[in-house]
Amino acid sequence: MSHFTRFRQLPQETEATATEDLPPESSPENLPDHTPEPTPEDAPDGAAMAAEQEGEDTDTGAVPADGWRHRHPAAARAVAWTTTALAGALVLVTLLLPNDPARLTPAEFARIPVEGIAGAALLLLLPRTVRRTAAVLAGAVLGLLTLLDLLDIGFAEVLGRGFNVVFDWALLGDGASFLQDSIGRAGTIGVEIAAVLLVLALLVLPALAVLRLSNLMARHGARATGTTLVLGTAWVVSSALGVQIAGAPVASRSTSDLVQARVDGVEATLKDERTFAKEAASDPYHHTPGSRLLTGLRGKDVIFTFIESYGRSAVQDPLMAPGVDAVLAKGTERLRAAGYSARSGWLTSATYGGSSWLGHSTFLSGLWIDNQQRYRTVTAGDHLTLTSAFKRTGAWRTVGIMPGVTKSWPEGNFYGLDHVYDSRELGYKGPKFSWSTMPDQYSLAAFERLEHGKPHDKPLMSEIILTSSHNPWAPLPKTIGWDKVGDGSVYDSIEKAGKRPVDVWQQTDKVRTEYGKSIQYSLNSLVSYVEKYGNKNTVLVFLGDHQPVAKVSGDHASRDVPVAIVAHDPDVLKRISDWGWTPGLNPGHKAPVWRMDAFRNRFLSAYGSHPGPAPSR
Repeated sequence: MSHFTRFRQLPQETEATATEDLPPESSPENLPDHTPEPTPEDAPDGAAMAAEQEGEDTDTGAVPADGWRHRHPAAARAVAWTTTALAGALVLVTLLLPNDPARLTPAEFARIPVEGIAGAALLLLLPRTVRRTAAVLAGAVLGLLTLLDLLDIGFAEVLGRGFNVVFDWALLGDGASFLQDSIGRAGTIGVEIAAVLLVLALLVLPALAVLRLSNLMARHGARATGTTLVLGTAWVVSSALGVQIAGAPVASRSTSDLVQARVDGVEATLKDERTFAKEAASDPYHHTPGSRLLTGLRGKDVIFTFIESYGRSAVQDPLMAPGVDAVLAKGTERLRAAGYSARSGWLTSATYGGSSWLGHSTFLSGLWIDNQQRYRTVTAGDHLTLTSAFKRTGAWRTVGIMPGVTKSWPEGNFYGLDHVYDSRELGYKGPKFSWSTMPDQYSLAAFERLEHGKPHDKPLMSEIILTSSHNPWAPLPKTIGWDKVGDGSVYDSIEKAGKRPVDVWQQTDKVRTEYGKSIQYSLNSLVSYVEKYGNKNTVLVFLGDHQPVAKVSGDHASRDVPVAIVAHDPDVLKRISDWGWTPGLNPGHKAPVWRMDAFRNRFLSAYGSHPGPAPSR
């Protein structure tokens, strides 16, 4: 027997008759938006109220007399109200969640979302079937937008920028690989499972929450309409008066603004792709013959070295700088004693916190490559890079030492490298150090063994990537005697005695301290290599590819990285005397700051001729 029948105390009616007295919600006789308030004698009991709060259609179904809600009406009411409150809170959070980690404050969630008001008004006007479908779709869209907001927050923390919905999906796979190198396969699987569950929850729970709230509004149409009008009026007044809470406007339209920003971002990305393709195809050095390139470096062994995550913070942050600056100062003296001089300055990287290949390609190509699409475009063409310029001359053998490359790397052809030694060709038999496949000292020793130390009829131009300073900076290798490096087996005990990433990352100060130590190790390895294996024809150009993540460099750090040129021949540095760079390995505060894409043309101009084809005869 239905609950309405019981309270009206009509024993002569059967359950079927009582149910027939309650037409379905879609029936014209009982539109849900205009259901009259029950009279005292018609008032439902606690079980019915609980069913109503639970989102059931009490106008179309009965509450079983032996159900748990009937037996425990107080508990049923508590569960119903709690579930409804959680549904409302979830919808509110999805509507107000900012995509900037700096704005994750309580004030952001104490606002009135105009999208919620407009959505409530629309749901009140829709018929039952359409309303339910619209509620589920709206909730799913809110969940998807929340997922994108969370990706924005994550990318901002790591890469200093938001998530690009066009080409950043591929980076999620790289993130999984990094996790596996940092916390192991089992931990990575756990994180991946948690991520899948989170995505499913974001797609399902908001949909259920909106559906529940829409059903509640339909059963209490008059009150829901009045509440919507009050909130709408409050939003208009707050917007007109500019009312704020802790700097955040009370009248919020953050969801619609973010949607518009994403649409604009997609349009801008597609437009940028077309614009950059034209820019990459236009190169002032494209037709410059090899005989006119790099004439000021003929006969020199030129080494371009990228030190992972070596940024301005490493040499100027109060916590990390003392140790790193001491290594740079001592390194300058050690090189001077060996007959070398150095000059250093600053470059502004095209990337931040990660995506090192964007910094590498920007530096070498002279193009601003700050996203994956630009990288794909330029590497698919024949734009002249610093390394391919050496190859064009025919006067150098060009090689790459790439310990971070673990599979096929076709971009080696674009960079003009005669041979690329990836992690599989360097002969390393020791342990990995988290993400880094091998210590920097081993990479340099392998370069000496495989190329530099061998007799060759041409000087070498080499590109070397040093990876020991790559996130997560634990465990760290130690500098050992060059004669002890061997096949890398010696590093087994060093790796086992090192710190675990999970222990280091529990405290920000620990992370920053270990990062500083990793930079010190990379610099010491490089200086020691030049001391031991360099000669009068050695020219070293080394720089950082980007700043470390915000947890190390801070929320408002620049994108500047140090760059230095070391040479034994005084004429090499004389050619850049007008650059205004600081003597030594540590660039001063007043040293010039160039965009990283400006370096290629300055370097080619300083050590060769101006761009253009050979003069006609």
